[in-house]
Amino acid sequence: MAAKQIMIFALDDTDHSFYALEWTLDHFFNSIDSLFKLIIVHVKTSPTSVIGTSDVLMLVETDIKKTAQRVCEKAKQLCEARGVSNVEFDVVEGDARNVLCDAVDKHHAAILVMGSHRYGAFKRAVLGSASDYCSHHARSSVMIVKKPKAKN
Repeated sequence: MAAKQIMIFALDDTDHSFYALEWTLDHFFNSIDSLFKLIIVHVKTSPTSVIGTSDVLMLVETDIKKTAQRVCEKAKQLCEARGVSNVEFDVVEGDARNVLCDAVDKHHAAILVMGSHRYGAFKRAVLGSASDYCSHHARSSVMIVKKPKAKN
């Protein structure tokens, strides 16, 4: 049996990200013979970007760690509910764009999957789009899963 290809899934704490994870599990891991091994990467923001006392920095760092644990636990429960148990989790601090491209390289991933936040043009120009960056710089295919817009 051939070794499975690696799929990196970029996870954050948004509904768009969890929708994309559910969609990915349903479409790529719905059988025992999945072609991929799943590695879920959650990028933590750096607490050093907060200006303040060391007490404030410690509180922010604790909050970031708790958020990462909560996000990964929720993802783990989604995977287990769909019978996907062989999942690795990687929590990395840094800029999502660089961390995700580095994860693709580190794991020799065949594909990077991420949700779309649907930022408007202004917000995307100011914040930058991780999916746009990764689609141009990752050394793998990149799939962006969009959450359907609510119908009126």
